[in-house]
Amino acid sequence: MKLDPSAFVAEPELLETLWRHAIPLNCADERKLFSQGDDPTGLFILRGGGVTMILENDLGVPLMLTPMAPGSILGLPALVSEEPYSMTAIAHGGARVGFVNRDKFSSLMLSEPLLALMIVRILAAEVRTTRAAMSTAISARPGPPRRRRPRKVSMQGS
Repeated sequence: MKLDPSAFVAEPELLETLWRHAIPLNCADERKLFSQGDDPTGLFILRGGGVTMILENDLGVPLMLTPMAPGSILGLPALVSEEPYSMTAIAHGGARVGFVNRDKFSSLMLSEPLLALMIVRILAAEVRTTRAAMSTAISARPGPPRRRRPRKVSMQGS
C-alpha cells in the first residue's frame, strides 16, 4: 500500500500560523518524532528536508514507508481523535521540523475558526488518500484460488 504524501501538505496560511507557534526541533541527525502506538502529545510540521512515516504490523515489521513532503503536518489524526499515533515518524538528518503541543493547538483551533476548517480539509484528504491506497492494494492482491470443478467422467464407450 502506498499513500500519496501530498494529502498531508497544509495550506500556506495554516502552515505559517502553526509555524509561528511551533517549537523548532533539533534534527541535525535522524530523529524519531513519534512512535506508532504512543499517545499524542502534539503535531509536527515539516518545513524542509524529509520525514518518513512507517506503518508496522503487530510484530513491528514495517508494512509501508511513506516519504513526506515539506509542508506536511504529522500526527494530526491522533491529536484530533485523542487516539494513539497510527504510524511512526522519523525525521531525516537536517530536516526542519517544528512541534506544536496539544494545548497550543487546541487554543489555536478555538481562537481561529478558519484554521479549524483547514485542519478538517487535511483530515479529509488523508482519509481519501488512505482509501485510494487501500483500494489499489486490495485490487492488486490475487483473489482466493478458484475451486476446480470435478470433471465429469463419461461412462460411454467402456
